[in-house]
Amino acid sequence: MRLTDILTADRVQVATHRDGIRSKPEVIARLAELLAPAASREPPAIQKILADRELLQSTGIGDGVAIPHGSLDTLQQQTAAVLLCPEGVEFEAIDGRPVRIVVGVIGPRRSTGEHLRMLARISRLLRDGSFRDRLLSSPDGALAFQAISHEEEARP
Repeated sequence: MRLTDILTADRVQVATHRDGIRSKPEVIARLAELLAPAASREPPAIQKILADRELLQSTGIGDGVAIPHGSLDTLQQQTAAVLLCPEGVEFEAIDGRPVRIVVGVIGPRRSTGEHLRMLARISRLLRDGSFRDRLLSSPDGALAFQAISHEEEARP
């Protein structure tokens, strides 16, 4: 399964400090807004799931990337959203650096293996520094989605 199998262009956004995205809680809240319709839940419910996971340990994996994630009993399939923050946001990442690419994933609680495979796939995809740079140079969500799609096609 690819990231683009669970991601749509309307769930990819570029956000700046002018858009009110300056902190980890604001990033989590925006991701919840993007994920909620696909999960058939209200944003506060998704926000709580993501925020509760962050309390356990930051999902900032380094190199400017974070992958907040969680699960719901009622979901039938995984869904994802991407928030690009070119200006960087403090996220308590493992390397101590600001996060600029955030991929939120919500999946069914009963599909732990599939969920972990998706998190690993996203991590591998974003390990490439040149791809991260191309993604961050996208002026809007639609072009960022295209960049993700092209990268996945190049990496079966």
